[in-house]
Amino acid sequence: MNPIPAFGLGTFRLQGQVVIDSVRNGLEAGYRAIDTAQIYGNEAEVGEALAASGVARKELFLTTKIWVDNYSREKLIPSLKDSLKKLRTDEVDLTLIHWPAPNNGVSLEEFMSALAEAKSQGLTKQIGVSNFNIELTKQAIAVVGKENIATNQIELSPYLQNRKLVAFLAQEGIHVTSYMTLAYGKVLGDPVIRAIAERRHATPAQVALAWALRLGYSVIPSSTKRENLASNLLAQSLQLADEDMTDIAALERNGREVSPEGLAAQWD
Repeated sequence: MNPIPAFGLGTFRLQGQVVIDSVRNGLEAGYRAIDTAQIYGNEAEVGEALAASGVARKELFLTTKIWVDNYSREKLIPSLKDSLKKLRTDEVDLTLIHWPAPNNGVSLEEFMSALAEAKSQGLTKQIGVSNFNIELTKQAIAVVGKENIATNQIELSPYLQNRKLVAFLAQEGIHVTSYMTLAYGKVLGDPVIRAIAERRHATPAQVALAWALRLGYSVIPSSTKRENLASNLLAQSLQLADEDMTDIAALERNGREVSPEGLAAQWD
């Protein structure tokens, strides 16, 4: 089973020609992992950009996420098949439950079982969750087994370090994927991050991404600018010192950017 790539391209909020250009530019810059979701409304455009790129499917790692409206046993697999059509592929590499949505009328057991069934049908190589707290991750493990949860994709940034949840996932051997690693760009102006960037001859974005990579997380930053896409990739070769990591650890402020009512559960 392919491990989840450490560096991927996010497509949240990118629509139409913008997402086509971003994916095309990303692939040209060297990205091979692409993260999308049903609710982003851009799977067809992502599929178009991938098809036009000429990059072989086996070189790509594609992730999508099932939207809350499709969690029931009757809807989950048909919705994923629809996503595959849009993405122009027979299977994705990873499919996640997007939000726990505890009160939407479908039990966790039902949607995790349906997701496992999608995997056994060969529609997705791996399955996982997104935005799950410790308790819900435990419940998901009880349904499908921790070895079948490839990742928990969660909001993580220098301002939201989520240490309790991260420690639990590490203990269970579940990989962490960090989204919103730049906190909507807020961390880019942080004086501590900027000082490290100057010291290391790097950009603030590279520093924040390198911090997450050093902690063992996968990252999926998005950008519409070719130069930023290329620049972000260089975070992979940026070596932060222990003192840099200590400085960034002190920036924790529980600065959560995303917590939609009705979709999120109680955070740890």
